[in-house]
Amino acid sequence: MYDATESKKIAEARALDPTDQEIIAKAIDDGVETAWDRLADQQPQCGFGQLGVCCNRCAMGPCRIEPFGKKPVRGVCGANADTIVARNLLDDLATGAAAHSDHGREVVEVMLETAEGKSQGYQITDETKLAALAAEYGIKTAERKKEEIAKDLALAFMEEYGTAKGKLQMAERAPTKTKEVWKKLGIVPRGVDREIVEGMHRVHMGVDADYTNILLHAMRTSLADGWGGSMIATDCSDVLFGTPVPIKTRANLGVLSKDKVNITLHGHNPILSEMIVKAASDPDLVKRAAEKGAKGINCVGMCCTGNELLMRRGVPIAGTFLDQELAIATGALEAMVVDYQCIFPSLPQTASCYHTKVVTTSVKTKIPGAIFKEFRPDNAYDTAKEIISLAIDNYPNRNPDRVRIPAKPIDMMAGFSEETIRKALGGTYKPLIDAIVTGTIKGVVGIVGCNNPKIKQDYGHITLARALIKRNILVVETGCAAIASGKNGLLVPEAADLAGDGLKSVCKALGIPPVLHMGSCVDNSRILVLAANVANELGVGIGDLPVCGAAPEWYSQKAISIGTYFVSSGVYVVLGIPPKIFGSANVTTLLAAQLQGITNACFAVEPDPLKAADLLEAEINRKRTALKI
Repeated sequence: MYDATESKKIAEARALDPTDQEIIAKAIDDGVETAWDRLADQQPQCGFGQLGVCCNRCAMGPCRIEPFGKKPVRGVCGANADTIVARNLLDDLATGAAAHSDHGREVVEVMLETAEGKSQGYQITDETKLAALAAEYGIKTAERKKEEIAKDLALAFMEEYGTAKGKLQMAERAPTKTKEVWKKLGIVPRGVDREIVEGMHRVHMGVDADYTNILLHAMRTSLADGWGGSMIATDCSDVLFGTPVPIKTRANLGVLSKDKVNITLHGHNPILSEMIVKAASDPDLVKRAAEKGAKGINCVGMCCTGNELLMRRGVPIAGTFLDQELAIATGALEAMVVDYQCIFPSLPQTASCYHTKVVTTSVKTKIPGAIFKEFRPDNAYDTAKEIISLAIDNYPNRNPDRVRIPAKPIDMMAGFSEETIRKALGGTYKPLIDAIVTGTIKGVVGIVGCNNPKIKQDYGHITLARALIKRNILVVETGCAAIASGKNGLLVPEAADLAGDGLKSVCKALGIPPVLHMGSCVDNSRILVLAANVANELGVGIGDLPVCGAAPEWYSQKAISIGTYFVSSGVYVVLGIPPKIFGSANVTTLLAAQLQGITNACFAVEPDPLKAADLLEAEINRKRTALKI
């Protein structure tokens, strides 16, 4: 145990946001283990694993390859460091692509069941986007009900996952020049599931051993995610729940309530969270909460399903990936309701220290110690009411002496979909293009990704964002990066005062923040569409634009896929955490240098966010020079 001064000092080293620091210190004082403690217990971490030269592909292994020229230089099967590192990278990338794409598939299935009248509580919300997508897929809309159109569109989306078509319709959104690069490399995505399955086939022992060939397929698999599964997830969610428009809400752990039933919705799929929020206003449940002594039901978001809720419903968001245990440690949470992805298996253990109930809802995500309530489209509303009832019944079990809710939630603005940005510019990207040509806005950087306890929580995101906007570089964000900016006051129009004079003038004129919240991690596809539309308007490829990406605090396999589909589309990406590739000089050289001569983009690694800002600015200047602007 530590005294209060020591706990405070440790907490300040772990997180940037004061509300996070307060609850980290409380967790330490309460004797509750968090991700930071488990990271410390793992030290020193396996050096072979960090370099990517540990192979467990078959029962002859596990094999560890000496990366510095000493024996052993090959595994039992004969695979060298290049093969092992490339296979491990493709394995991780395919896992990330599968996670995003399976998310998309579930949303499509709900849209189909809704169109057929088989779901409970869902409806087709955005008919304008439905019509636009139908036109893109050649689906007839005249004199047809929205449900009929939605059914045909859902079936068309499902075809994108298979092998029969041999191409992805959404990939046609990419500029001609970008698609020509893909064709030259042989990486045009043919189907979402096809590329993921082929990737898993290639990494099986005795299949692909050529590191270049493996990495090319990794690029194709990532494109099937970015221009396929993730894009489908985004567009289909917009049809069902509405395309986001600017909306004001609040962020940080202070959004929890001292006198209401608190329910945190954590994970990634809006199918669950949308229905919980809808059911939370049910008069019978509100009355029941009052009977238990609560003044209402307070739903808050966490991680990417929180992003989905805040940008469409204005639901306050409690925090990022590393805040999930901290929300429980406030002592004020009646239920943590999760679907899948980025869920700590430790949550029931953390919850056992307090009164919180952890509820899992997907057959894909069962956690020992949690309550399982299967969430299906045909009984969604009824199940949502059951889960909320469970939280209400738990409210009297809260121990007021163990409750600490940080004060002062931070105001923020979200909901900047591609459609919203284009509309704000008058229906065309010409004003943005003109601002970039004149240098009023130097370029655009997408900051995306997660938190990682190896980096002080939110420090990488916030330090990089502040450095970029000061240099007149517009920042667009998704996922936990966007939540971090919300917690730190960068997602309000007043934050324009922190920007350079040029960017500040644009933000003041449009009434927008210098950092734009574009959604959850699947919504990186919105950034792709934005870049593609600008490139199409200019008649160039995405790789020609002064646009970059960064993931300062990434941790997940999904981030590997995201970074790769951006680089494969021509966007230079700086990572704050080294990927596990440095055991192979050839793989590292290909990804960090040689790709630039092919896609006009590559990866870089820079843990210092200020130095990362220098790299990003230099790349933007390189692209500007090439465009002669």
